[in-house]
Formats: sequence, structure tokens, C-alpha cells
Amino acid sequence: MSEVKIAAETRTEFGKGAARRIRREDKVPGVLYGHGSDPIHLTFPGHELLLALRTPNVLIALDIDGKSNELAIPKSVQRDPLKGFLEHVDLQLVTRGEKVQVEIPVQAEGELAPGGNLLEYVLDALPVEAEATHIPEGVTVSVEGLEAGASVLAKDIKLPGGTTLAVEEDAVVLQVLAAQAEEASEGAEEGEEAAEA
Repeated sequence: MSEVKIAAETRTEFGKGAARRIRREDKVPGVLYGHGSDPIHLTFPGHELLLALRTPNVLIALDIDGKSNELAIPKSVQRDPLKGFLEHVDLQLVTRGEKVQVEIPVQAEGELAPGGNLLEYVLDALPVEAEATHIPEGVTVSVEGLEAGASVLAKDIKLPGGTTLAVEEDAVVLQVLAAQAEEASEGAEEGEEAAEA
């Protein structure tokens, strides 16, 4: 996983008014915490941070006030529900070699068995533990030929080296459902037609 370098500034103003002023300058307020140290309140460049956060669990190399360099991963990102811009971000301090718990995206590939079955993501992100500088971007699971009623458990997913599950092995990640909704609605329509006749 590559590092994204972002210059951040410490901030001394807090509250809604200060946050609004920061956002008007196309910046994002945030907090850096971890390793038992006091939280550091920061301001990030909005566009650079937005681009960095497009990668899940991105490793961010922070240049704070041009003095200290820290590594961090995103822990909580708040976005405006309508416009989608970043409102606030919480970052967690990490060090090289340190194990961290994160959620990585799950992606399915392949065709289900014929019959109009539906694939349900019970977990769309898999909780794992990985080395902070080697967090996988995601996992791909083959669902080729799975029938209705079949499921993929966490223990069935092949994880990249150095990554371990941070969820019960028997947790259901994906399951195949029979397409009953269509059959039920077709039956209801036939019943309505019979009632009209």
C-alpha cells in the first residue's frame, strides 16, 4: 500500500463557527489520536484529503506544521449528507510494524447458479488485523455456481499474507438467496387477474 503525503496544520479554534470558517477555506477540521498521546486538533487541505480517502484504509504520511512527520489511517470520516463534502475526519496514529484492526471491502466475482438467485452481502467489509503499512485494499470472493441457500463464511476467504481475521470464523459474509420476491409478485398478479375475471 502506498503512502499519501498530506501537509496538516495544528488548530487552536474549536466549535461550529471555527469549523465553518475552516471549511470555507476549502480545508477540513480533524483530530489525530492514538498511542496514549493527547489528541492533536488539525486542519487538512480539503481536496488532497478527499482524493486520499478514495482509497479504503489509506496510509497517510502527515507533515504537521512542517515539523513532525506522523503515519495515520482514517478511523472516522464525516461527510455532508447532501453535498458529500468532508466535514470532519478522525485519524489514528500508527507506526511501521504495528498491527491495526481495519475493515477491508469484500468484492464478489463469478456467476451464481442459474435460476435468478440473489447474492446478499451480509458483511460488505471484512474486519481484519494487518500491519499498518501493509493493509490490503480488499478481498475478492468467487461465488461461481453457488446455489440458493449457500453461504460464504469468513474462514472461507483467502486473506493476503500477514492478514488475520478480526471476526468470528463462522461469520457469514455472503449468502445466496432464492429469488422469491418475483415469484410472490407474479402469484399475486395472477390472483388479481382471476378476481377481476
